[in-house]
Amino acid sequence: MRVVLAEDLALLRDGLTRLLEAFEFQVVEAVDNGPALLPALIRHRPDVAVVDVRLPPTFTDEGLQAAIAARTEVPGLPILVLSQHVEPLYARELLSDRNGGVGYLLKDRISNVAQFVDAVRRVADGGTAMDPEVVSQLLARREPLAVLTAREREVLGEMAEGRSNAAIAAKLFVTEKAVSKHINNIFTKLGMPPSDDDNRRVLAVLTYLNG
Repeated sequence: MRVVLAEDLALLRDGLTRLLEAFEFQVVEAVDNGPALLPALIRHRPDVAVVDVRLPPTFTDEGLQAAIAARTEVPGLPILVLSQHVEPLYARELLSDRNGGVGYLLKDRISNVAQFVDAVRRVADGGTAMDPEVVSQLLARREPLAVLTAREREVLGEMAEGRSNAAIAAKLFVTEKAVSKHINNIFTKLGMPPSDDDNRRVLAVLTYLNG
C-alpha cells in the first residue's frame, strides 16, 4: 500500500516512515512543506496520504489545502489528516468532500500504534477514521442533537469515529439489529435518509453536525 507522507518535523517524519514501513506500507515520498505536497500527491497518486495540517512556510493550513487541491486532480484520494489540536473548521472542510476515505487524528494518537495503523488502513480502504476528541467537539456544537436519546447519541458518536454496525454492537454489548434500529432513528430525527454506504453516511452526519 503506497503512502505519501507530509510532516515538517524531521524526527516525527522519520519515525512515521519507519512505523508505516514496519507494517508493510510503502512510503513513496515524504515531504516537509506545503508547496512540495501537492506535486507529490499528483505524481504518485498514493493509496493514502498522511498529512499534517500545518506545514511550512506559514504553518497555517498548507497541508490540508494541498490535500484538498489534490482531490480535484485525483478524485477520491484517501486522506488522513494529523493535527496537534482539535480544529473543527479543518475537520468540516475535509469532510465537505464526501468522495473517498477521510480521517482526522490528533498527533497524540500516533503513540497508539495499533490505532494509528488501523486508521491508515481504514482510510485507504475508503472508510472514515475520526479522532474521538474531534467527534466529541463536533457533537457538542449542535442543539438538534437534543432530539436524540442518550443511546442514540452514543451510537452516533461511534458511527462518526468510523465504526461499522458490528463493531458498534460489540462495543455497546447490543445486537446488530438494535444498532441498525438506532441508526435508522438517528437519520429520521436528523432529517437524513439512511444509506448502506458507511463512509458516506458518517460523512453526511458529521458535515451536518458541524454545519
